[in-house]
Amino acid sequence: MSPEKRAPLDRRRVAGTALRLLNEVGLEGLTLRAIAKELDVKAPALYWHFKDKQALLDEMATEMYRRMAAGVALDPADTWQERLLKTSRGLRAALLGYRDGAKVFSGSRFTGTEHAPAQEADLRLLTRAGFTLAQAVHAGRTAYAYTIGFVTEEQGVRPLPDERREGYDIEDRARRMAGFPLAAEAGGLLFDGYDEQFEEGLALMIAGIGARYGIG
Repeated sequence: MSPEKRAPLDRRRVAGTALRLLNEVGLEGLTLRAIAKELDVKAPALYWHFKDKQALLDEMATEMYRRMAAGVALDPADTWQERLLKTSRGLRAALLGYRDGAKVFSGSRFTGTEHAPAQEADLRLLTRAGFTLAQAVHAGRTAYAYTIGFVTEEQGVRPLPDERREGYDIEDRARRMAGFPLAAEAGGLLFDGYDEQFEEGLALMIAGIGARYGIG
């Protein structure tokens, strides 16, 4: 029996096993039964820790955050633009590490308060830059929502960085849409070059936040 299967069963161990299985089976295939089998326990044993699948997803999202934040030091000298860029890029990188990572993270509730120090630091930095607390919250939420939405769409085409879902061949799309030349040409911009797409969207978002609140 592997060391993982001999270790005591707790919420974090279950979540870690679930995250590993996620890359193999995706969110739809991730069941409590499959996780229990991997842990060499009976499925009812997991219900001592999670009342349902959403509770498990909450813990998985929390574990994803723990791993993302581990060893990351926030620079208090960041400008507000730099901080939003760093946090958005870091979140995207973390989500791309898991099949359906954005779907797991989106709408989940953190089960601890590990995120509180970073959130406090971000809000403090933005309010010192001239944002009201409400504006700082709106700015952070907008950056978060943009990143989650972008990665959700990205993973719909590329479930993992080295995979491409069937049906997203750009040249085939262009042939099928030959009667709509601009839309056909847009396929290469919509379904490829995701790093560049993400950065352009970030630039638009940052510029928009600054313009909206008059803070440079």
